[in-house]
Amino acid sequence: MIPKTLSDMAVEVLTTADGRDKTALSRKHAAAWFSARERGSPPPLGHSVPPDFPARPAKPQLLDPRDVPRRRPGTAAGRLAILHAVAHIELNAVDLHWDIVARFADVQMPPGFYDDWVKSADEESKHFNLICDCLEAHGSHYGALAAHAGMWRAAEDTASDFMGRLAVVPMVLEARGLDVTPGMIGLFEKAGDTQAVEALRVIYAEEVHHVAYGSKWFHFLCGRHDLDPKEAFHSLVRRYFHGALKPPFNEEKRAEAGLPPDFYWPLTDTASGAARG
Repeated sequence: MIPKTLSDMAVEVLTTADGRDKTALSRKHAAAWFSARERGSPPPLGHSVPPDFPARPAKPQLLDPRDVPRRRPGTAAGRLAILHAVAHIELNAVDLHWDIVARFADVQMPPGFYDDWVKSADEESKHFNLICDCLEAHGSHYGALAAHAGMWRAAEDTASDFMGRLAVVPMVLEARGLDVTPGMIGLFEKAGDTQAVEALRVIYAEEVHHVAYGSKWFHFLCGRHDLDPKEAFHSLVRRYFHGALKPPFNEEKRAEAGLPPDFYWPLTDTASGAARG
């Protein structure tokens, strides 16, 4: 039975541990939401409270980022490690997008806001399964390797700051994916791994939209609160993001997603050093 409210749907996804089960439920609820929207009778947002930390499978083991083993990307083991890391990122993204729907349901936002994040959660679910298929084609699976334990930190840090969440998750973390994914595609092209290349190309194309949704709704809130978007973004990223932003940046795709260079270049180590000098 489909939950009665959108936040019920979100919490059900967040409290499902197995990755394949979580993403199947995510896609089911996204389809139900959009079907109801087309009929003109979407479920109410509701007030279900999301967990502080989403349910996770017993594996992978979650380690401090410094303790995750490094593998050479030019080797078969290194490429498997990259795919595993991407699967882990995508599963966290599923939860991040459903979390923003439920956690900030009391903020009065236009219906399009919920459409965007439900669509993003649906696409991240697809991405997770595409990468899991790649892992399994190579005799591996999600959970076979240790993973980064800090992926949920941005959600914890911004649990009570709606604009902070939009600034850090889509406009910093997902924007970073636009910077690094072309290099990953090239690596798998060189290795002749067509399945991985096709999966990463799908992810690359759709992640632009997710960053754009973050930028669109961040600017919307800045307009609502009469804030300068660039100044607000810099302030929030400095407050919630741990460390400087690191070039090189994919300026073309960032611009396509609504992120001009004067948003992110001032947050790099180079800019900080120049300011100190």
